[in-house]
Amino acid sequence: MKMPGTSTAHARATVGILAVTQITSWGALYYAFAVVAPRIQAELGMGPELLFGAFSWSLLVSGLAATPVGVLLDRFGGRYVMAAGSLLSALGLAWLGSVSGVVSYYGAWSLIGLAMALTLYEAAFATINRELASGARRAISTLTLFGGLASTLFWPLTSWLDAKLGWRATFLWYAGAQALVCFPLHLLLGRGGAAGRAARTGSAKGHTLAQAVRQPVFWMLALAFSANTFVFSAMAAHLIPLLRQLGVAAGTAVLLAAMIGPMQVAGRLCEMAFARRVTPQGVGKLTFATLPAALLILYLGGAQASAAAAFCILYGLSNGILTIVRGTLPQALFGSEHYGAIAGAMAAPSLLSKAAGPLLAAMFLHASGTPSALVLVMLAVSVISFAFYLAAVRVASGRSRTLLAVPAD
Repeated sequence: MKMPGTSTAHARATVGILAVTQITSWGALYYAFAVVAPRIQAELGMGPELLFGAFSWSLLVSGLAATPVGVLLDRFGGRYVMAAGSLLSALGLAWLGSVSGVVSYYGAWSLIGLAMALTLYEAAFATINRELASGARRAISTLTLFGGLASTLFWPLTSWLDAKLGWRATFLWYAGAQALVCFPLHLLLGRGGAAGRAARTGSAKGHTLAQAVRQPVFWMLALAFSANTFVFSAMAAHLIPLLRQLGVAAGTAVLLAAMIGPMQVAGRLCEMAFARRVTPQGVGKLTFATLPAALLILYLGGAQASAAAAFCILYGLSNGILTIVRGTLPQALFGSEHYGAIAGAMAAPSLLSKAAGPLLAAMFLHASGTPSALVLVMLAVSVISFAFYLAAVRVASGRSRTLLAVPAD
C-alpha cells in the first residue's frame, strides 16, 4: 500500500536524519578505533589484551544495555533517547581523547558502550518501526545502505586526522560532531510515533517483551543471530591473517578482504529490489544459508584465490542482508508495539557474541595452530545457526495466528 504524501515526507525525513547520524556514530564510536589503536597503545604503553579488551568491554556494555534501552525507545521514541545517546557519545569520546591510564581508558569505553546502545542500529531500527510502521521494512533497508558508508568514510578520515592532529584531537573532533551534528538532528525526529500508532490502529496487538520471551521462537532466533554474529565477528577480526596462513598471497588477501564492503552494499540493494516479493522470513533463510556455504568453499578451497574470492563475496552478501533481517524480523513475528524491547533483548546475546568472537578465535588459533581447523569450527557454528533459524521459522509458521494476534492481558 502506497503511503500518502505526508507519510512519505515523514519517512524520508526520518531516514535522512538517521542516515547522517548512523554514519557519524558508527564511524566515531566503532570504526575509528581500529585506525588509531596502534597510536594509543604506543602512547599509553598498554598490552594488546588491555587495549582491545576495552573495546570488547564496550560491546558487552552495549549488549547489557540493549533491553532497557529498547524499553525506553518503546515508551518515549527515538527523539530524546537517541539525542541523549549523542550527548553520551560526545562525553565518552571526549573522555577517551583525554585518558591517561588504564582505569580512565576503561571508564571512557564503558560510557561509549552505553552510547552505542542508545545510538547505533538497534536504536535506529526501533525508532523507524515506531515512527513509520507500514513503511518500516523499506526504511530500514535504505538506512543500512547509508550506514554501510561509515567505514568507507571514517577509516580514511580518521587516518588523515590522526596524521594531522593526533589521536586525542581526533576523538575530540568526533565528540564535537556528536554534540553539534547528531544531537540536534536527533531532536528533529518525530515526537513519539504518531504516524506509527495510527497505522497500527485496529490491528492485532503485538507481543509484550514478557510474552515474547516465553515463546520458543524468540530464543531460537536469539541463538541463531548470536551464533551467526559470532562467526562474522571472529572472521572479520582474523580474515586477512587467516587467508595468508591458508596460503593466499598477502596482497591478494588484502584485495579480497576489501571486496566485502561493496558486497554488503550489493546484498542490501538486492534485498531492496526483491523485498516486495519475499517475506523477511524468506530473506532470512537465504541469508543464514549463505554463510555456511561460504565457509565450506573456503575450507575446501584452501589456498586457491578463487575459493577465497568466492568466500569474501558470499560472506559480504550475507552480512549485508543480515543487518536488514535483524531489523525487520522481530516486527514481522512479534508486532511493532513493543518492538524496541523485544529487538533489544534479542540483540543482546549477539552483541555479547560480537565481543567474544575475536578473542575466542584468537585463542583457538593459538592453541591449534591450524587455520583450516578454525574455518571448520566456524563452519560448524554457522550450520548450527542456520538450523536454529530454520527451526524458529518453522515453529513461527505453524503458530502464525498466535504470534500475530496475541490476546490482551
